[in-house]
Amino acid sequence: MKYIYIKTWGCQMNEYDSSMIITLLQKKNKYLITESVENADILILNTCSIREKAQEKVFHQLGRWKKIKNKNPKVIIAVGGCVATQEGKEIFKRANYVDIIFGTQTLHKLPKMISEVEKTKKLSIDISFPKLEKFKHVLESKITGYTANVSIMEGCNKYCSFCIVPYTRGNEISRPCDDILFEISILAKQGVREINLLGQNVNAYQGPTFNGKICYFSELIRLVAEIDGIDRIRFITSNPLEFTDDIIEVYEDTPKLVSFLHLPVQSGSNKILNLMKRSYTIEDYESIVKKLIIARPNIQISSDFIVGFPGESEIDFQQTMIFIKNINFDMSFSFIYSNRPGTPASKMEDNIDIKEKKRRLYILQDRINKQTMSWSRKMFGSIQSILVEGVSNENIMYLYGRTENNRIVTFKGSSKMIGQFVNIKIKKVHTHSLKGELFEN
Repeated sequence: MKYIYIKTWGCQMNEYDSSMIITLLQKKNKYLITESVENADILILNTCSIREKAQEKVFHQLGRWKKIKNKNPKVIIAVGGCVATQEGKEIFKRANYVDIIFGTQTLHKLPKMISEVEKTKKLSIDISFPKLEKFKHVLESKITGYTANVSIMEGCNKYCSFCIVPYTRGNEISRPCDDILFEISILAKQGVREINLLGQNVNAYQGPTFNGKICYFSELIRLVAEIDGIDRIRFITSNPLEFTDDIIEVYEDTPKLVSFLHLPVQSGSNKILNLMKRSYTIEDYESIVKKLIIARPNIQISSDFIVGFPGESEIDFQQTMIFIKNINFDMSFSFIYSNRPGTPASKMEDNIDIKEKKRRLYILQDRINKQTMSWSRKMFGSIQSILVEGVSNENIMYLYGRTENNRIVTFKGSSKMIGQFVNIKIKKVHTHSLKGELFEN
């Protein structure tokens, strides 16, 4: 019996990939999962290359694992994900104790690659891009919670000037519609009540159907909503460029789709959006939001912002701040611009010093936090439908669940409620969390 330890960095896509790896190795190789690095026979690092110095972070982690391998040379070290795809054999040149290097699209080959290493004691590497092949190896996994991520497509065709994803995940390619619906049906039978549809540009989904037609994203959402047991649907991440009217119409006729949308904009300046090669304007974004509010008046929107992009003037930054106020974003993921080698933006002059970038980031995040708190205050006294996920870590007498707009709510209740939707009256608000009590008509 062998044990695997897996460490995952990055987005929900990476988390989904790691769950696929675990299921494959458990079912095909009969391996067991361990939470102890010291007890592992196989160490797997699933990496992300979005942020600056991602490669260095990988080698620091590998340096720590080298000590384990020095004690036990039989330990196998595998590196996968975006950094592995980007760096390839360069990883082995710097860390020649690594045994396996696999890409974002070749994780399904891990069982075979492990067997090869055990026999040959030589490096096994495969960072190719076999289209959707990994999804043919999706096995029924044991789900312990009541929410689940499901990847519906891979890659990106947008080639934003700052982004490394198209180079590490490949071009956009959509999974067959029926494969997705089958996977979600299996999850529903296991007790999953909430599905989060994943993709680099999820709203660009165009999956083939059994009869040779194309299923678009709006239609896929409606089909998922028809699956027995699935009562709540989310998706991430969208691109404003392809947030078409047919998707907006789903908010009118599909109540299972949450009244919360994460729609990355990156900047409130058209000049900067053009430099970023985002291919839409602030006016385009505002038009989408107006239509969404008509379709779903109570919708709340979060976004992504990059601060200090090359060429961003104080005027550009102030335009972003005005835009944030006008849209009244609920939350955001906001970062200082990170130079990614190999991207067009890496060749631009980075004309803003780090102190100024940090100042702008602080101002932006402070504004967003105030708006988040304002949205939370509006929830005071309201009745919220909560999917109960488990017992609170803070107090075993309390349960916790999540609202449609991603607030954690704690309340007193019976363990029999776990996995069910209950109505909670909000009695106390914090910026990102709430407290309440059961509401019974």
